[in-house]
Amino acid sequence: MDYETARQFLIDQGTALETKINPDAFLMRLDQGKPPIPGQVTNILLALKISFETLQGDPLLDRELVAGLYLLAMESLKLFEVGRRKGVMWPPLLKEDIERISIAVKNIFSGVWSEPK
Repeated sequence: MDYETARQFLIDQGTALETKINPDAFLMRLDQGKPPIPGQVTNILLALKISFETLQGDPLLDRELVAGLYLLAMESLKLFEVGRRKGVMWPPLLKEDIERISIAVKNIFSGVWSEPK
């Protein structure tokens, strides 16, 4: 995956609730109480790592990407918790996956890569 593909993928995943273009986007599935498609979280994490490596040291980030990243990190945790309160039986590692996504987004914003604890 190259940076442009990763960037567009993350924007599409992060803005899915607003655009409603892709019913299988990560946030759309969480909003419907459905688990991610197999490999979806892996692709998101890969796209985040590629974006970090490409943007490291760049003092400016584009607004469209920042908005997508922010929504991806914030909404995924919110939708996970809403689903949990409604009794959705999420996959066992989904919460940790969402935490990894949030940490990777923070890493992009800070310019320093740190692994989850």
